Amino acid sequence: MSRVGKLPVIVPAGVDVSIKDAQISVKGAGGTLHLTLNSLVSVVSDAGKLSFKAANDSREADAMSGTMRQLVNNMVVGVTKGFEKKLNLVGVGYKAQATGAKLNLAVGYSHPVNIDMPAGISVATPTPTEILIKGADRQRVGQIAAEVRAVRPPEPYKGKGIRYSDEKITIKETKKK
Repeated sequence: MSRVGKLPVIVPAGVDVSIKDAQISVKGAGGTLHLTLNSLVSVVSDAGKLSFKAANDSREADAMSGTMRQLVNNMVVGVTKGFEKKLNLVGVGYKAQATGAKLNLAVGYSHPVNIDMPAGISVATPTPTEILIKGADRQRVGQIAAEVRAVRPPEPYKGKGIRYSDEKITIKETKKK
């Protein structure tokens, strides 16, 4: 069996988990998240713990039990603590400004780039060269951060562009005569 799938998900106080009609809902202070359960995985709820078991002995069911366990664990962590991604802007004149649910970027194009944030995702700019994206859904936070980074990905010669705060850019050497 999957090593991750063996571990139970501990549901903290203040988080409500309900399983019905092949769908699991996690409700907490950070919001409500829903996930459709896979037919290869059976979920057992007892005394504040969720256990995930493979429905049969197939390899796919074993793998899916660990996947479903981790997705539900991410939902529980998301509604309690939340997830965040931090991006940095590197380049002369590159700046970002968050106004409500919009992010305005000036990253070297002839026009400003405006990105609308979906519901459940908040954006902040502590400094003009830092972007902080927060939300309860880990997948959506990562996807929005990737879309913001794709506006101007870091280039390999000077390192200019939008990068994750923990990302390392390998700078190439320029062509010599």
